[in-house]
Amino acid sequence: MKNSVLYIGILIVSFLIAPFSSADAQSKMDFRKEHFIKNGDTLNYRILFPEDFSEDKKYPVVLFLHGAGERGNDNESQLNHGSSLFLENRENFPAIVIFPQAPEDDYWAKVEVNRDTIPFQFDFKNEQPATTSLELVMDLMDEMAAKNFVNKERIYVGGLSMGGMGTFDLIYKKPEMFAAAFAICGGANPEIAKEYPQGFNIWLFHGKKDDVVLPKYSEAMARAINHYGGNAKLSLYPEDNHNSWDSAFAEPNLLPWLFSRKRTE
Repeated sequence: MKNSVLYIGILIVSFLIAPFSSADAQSKMDFRKEHFIKNGDTLNYRILFPEDFSEDKKYPVVLFLHGAGERGNDNESQLNHGSSLFLENRENFPAIVIFPQAPEDDYWAKVEVNRDTIPFQFDFKNEQPATTSLELVMDLMDEMAAKNFVNKERIYVGGLSMGGMGTFDLIYKKPEMFAAAFAICGGANPEIAKEYPQGFNIWLFHGKKDDVVLPKYSEAMARAINHYGGNAKLSLYPEDNHNSWDSAFAEPNLLPWLFSRKRTE
């Protein structure tokens, strides 16, 4: 009996580890470790370049913002979700992909979170100045956009959970930069949609059973964006809880949709 329990335990541990091992190893190999420093603050990030990268060509750029669980200073955890999507499609969609990492004590969006209840309670403060981490991301993206090998009409942003909230906030604070965006199980103050560019394309994803960040936040943002002249589409997954990023990353049209968008003046 003891041997059977031990065997089952080993199988469970193997199951939990196996789905990430090969992807993690590939991510660590292909996503270069980098650091962006400004005014004494440091932003860790990983960057993926297209195969056969050449500074004589121009490439789209994708910025991806991780969730709260991937915060830290290891410059690795931010690759846990989403990195394999871009690695597996590297040939069909050659792009520069950036995964920054927020430290444990910071957040992408300016929001007060009450974690004493489930679902969490959020008080979005998007109109306030950016967090230190998001400010560093904006400075990094300004520097990246100035590179000759970057296609400035095809810069995109996306994120999940805390990163979905950061995505909404970043579009509000840098409306002239991005051609399109996707936000997974996030939220924001719907009033910021007034400042989004006319016709801005964004794809929102959320699980209907999400009991951490309620789907009402994505629903409210989709309504507001469309009300103020944007172009938001919303995918709600009936059986998904907070991990709706699994379904979003499995959407066959996500990357074709994203990379087909260009920024218009």
